[in-house]
Amino acid sequence: MSPSPLPDGDIAPRDGLLPPSVARGAQQRAFGLYIHVPFCAHRCGYCDFNTYTAEEHRGVSRDSYPDHATAEMVLAARVMKETGIAPRKLNTVFFGGGTPTLLGPKPLVELLQQARDTWGVAEGADVTVEANPDSVTGEELQALADGGFTRVSFGVQSANTSVLAVLDRTHDPEVVPLRVKEARDAGLAVSLDLIYGSPGETLEMWEETLSFAVALEPDHLSAYALIVEPGTALARRISRGELASPDDDTHADMYLATESLLSAAGYGWYEISNWARSREQESQHNRSYWNSSDWWGVGPGAHSHVGGVRWWNVKHPAAYADRVGAGASPAHSREILTAHDQAVEKVLLGIRMREGISQDDVAEGTSEFIAQAIGTGLLEGKAALAGRLVLTLQGRLVADYLARELT
Repeated sequence: MSPSPLPDGDIAPRDGLLPPSVARGAQQRAFGLYIHVPFCAHRCGYCDFNTYTAEEHRGVSRDSYPDHATAEMVLAARVMKETGIAPRKLNTVFFGGGTPTLLGPKPLVELLQQARDTWGVAEGADVTVEANPDSVTGEELQALADGGFTRVSFGVQSANTSVLAVLDRTHDPEVVPLRVKEARDAGLAVSLDLIYGSPGETLEMWEETLSFAVALEPDHLSAYALIVEPGTALARRISRGELASPDDDTHADMYLATESLLSAAGYGWYEISNWARSREQESQHNRSYWNSSDWWGVGPGAHSHVGGVRWWNVKHPAAYADRVGAGASPAHSREILTAHDQAVEKVLLGIRMREGISQDDVAEGTSEFIAQAIGTGLLEGKAALAGRLVLTLQGRLVADYLARELT
């Protein structure tokens, strides 16, 4: 199965240069780095991410990837300098994929050092690597910690073997407690990624997964409702009638159970799908996205956003390698957001956060709708008196609807 297609956009310039407008106010915006490692040992049935399972693709391999990613970082620094963006240290570095730990700790640490040499990493920055429970060892986790990583995010998804089988996940949930202990022993903070609403998963099964995760006392938890993406193996199985489609009402019940169990265990939500033990343990990578901060995405298919300009790289590792090897930008297309576009996105993204959005940011003529949303318990009345629009628990269930009405 091929990854999902790239979005439409304007042709990106070969030199990667950005419009001068992106430099305005840059010093007031946080800046992060996302490094996409597009390799997996196995493609899960629900996944439409830009990942590849073969060792090589037209001469491109896991071994050659770090050189290509380094070349893009060098280009990124040049582009930002020539565009007039003042130097900023990274407040977050996130290695995602794919399965970044398939590269091994040495290349990952070297890429992190390249980022440090290129921009600098701010004191207290969130430096995270994604891993599957069966893709990394305790020794490798220690090497990552020694090399400057601060957090590992394990893709656990479920503690139920039948649910994992539906998702085509290959790890044994019994290994998860060991990996969490090894990460802690190495000095790493721990995040667990979970998915709810898989075909055949009951509310009771989901609650068992939540209890399993909470018992491990992670610093951070992400819980996402399963989305059946067109073209995936899971979508084909559902279309053939082999599996039932996820049910929205069950999703809602599972979300409510998630909030109830996690809040009772001392976790606080800061974004609709993310909870942390403290504000210090919130993912700055996640926040950079929802707050429309600046981030540069390195790697095949990676997306970037700087100062109201979005772009996305060519997807295939060979095409990516060809471009960066020639000193050219790997960007495939880009989109320059208008002031109106940015205002709309500020609402669409910001409403998902714990702090919500300012009433000054919403569209004109929405005051009656806001009053109705407060009256029906979707927005917090106390926050509204202070000029903020903040979702209630029930409001979180219909956040997309509220965001549309407010724009």
